[in-house]
Amino acid sequence: MSRTSNGNASAPLPTVQPSGMHHVAIIASDYARSRRFYTEVLGLQVVHEHYRAERQSHKLDLQLPDGTQVELFSFPSPPPRPSYPEACGLRHLALRVADMDASVAALVAHGVAVEPVRVDPFTGALFTFFADPDGLPIELVGPVPATAPR
Repeated sequence: MSRTSNGNASAPLPTVQPSGMHHVAIIASDYARSRRFYTEVLGLQVVHEHYRAERQSHKLDLQLPDGTQVELFSFPSPPPRPSYPEACGLRHLALRVADMDASVAALVAHGVAVEPVRVDPFTGALFTFFADPDGLPIELVGPVPATAPR
């Protein structure tokens, strides 16, 4: 129960209840380099791409197999993203993969530095981190093994 300003109990406030993630937006310092990374290294599908001359900005809509989208933007002289030490705000982007070993091998084949794969102590899922061309941390999360505690 919520409390009104005079301290009396009231009905709880409604919640938004989102049905899923629609998109994540990323600003790239080098559009061509990041476009290649997200399409050729991560394999995201291009949905739309356009240049907005009035903003001197590219906008690339990418899509994951589940329909979630990543919007990749370019803007003139964007400030660097504070990552280390970690700053308030979005911490990282996490992508679900079916095969952790194959995914890590693909990243390494593209010259991407990948942290050692670890096991999440709470879910039992395999996970690892790497960074996009601008240092945005990206996490890969594998399936939870059948033998993992739940």
